[in-house]
Amino acid sequence: MSDFFSTYHSEIINSLIVFGIFFIIQLTARLIIRVIGNTKNKHVGRAKLVGRYITVSFLILALLIEAFILGVEIKDLTVVFSSIFAILGITLFANWSILSNVTSGIIMFFSFPYKIGDKIKIHDKDHEIEAIIEDIRSFQIHLREDDGNLVTYPNNLLLQKAVTLVEKNAFDK
Repeated sequence: MSDFFSTYHSEIINSLIVFGIFFIIQLTARLIIRVIGNTKNKHVGRAKLVGRYITVSFLILALLIEAFILGVEIKDLTVVFSSIFAILGITLFANWSILSNVTSGIIMFFSFPYKIGDKIKIHDKDHEIEAIIEDIRSFQIHLREDDGNLVTYPNNLLLQKAVTLVEKNAFDK
C-alpha cells in the first residue's frame, strides 16, 4: 500500500488540488447565482436548477483535467469524445426542442423580465394567451388562465414571441 502512495504521490496531490479547486469554484458559482436570483427576485427553485447545471458543467471539466493528470493521452480522449458526441448529436438532433427549452430556461433565469405571479399576454399569431405565471420550469412555463385552465407553454417559444405585462403580481389580488 505504501508503494502505491509513493508511486502515485504527485498524481494524488494534483487530483486533490483539482477537486478542491472544483469544489471552491462551484460553491462560488452557486453563491453568485443565488445572489443574482435574490436581486432579481427569482424563485429559489429556479436558482437551484441553474446551480445544478453549472455544477455539472464544472464537474465535467474537472473530470477532463483529472484524466490528463492520470496520464490519459489526447488521442485516447478524442476517440471517447467523438463517440460520445456522435451519440449525443443523434440524440439531441432527434430531441432538439428539449435542448432548446432547457437553454431557454437558463436564459430566462438571467434575463426574463416577468416573475411568478405576473399576468402576461403572449401575442401568438394563431391565438393570444392571457394568463398568470404559475411556475417557470426547465422546459416550459405554467400559465393559469382566468377560467382556471392550466396552459403549459414551451420556454423556447416564449422567448420568440412578443409578451406584454398585463398586471404585476396578480396573485396578490
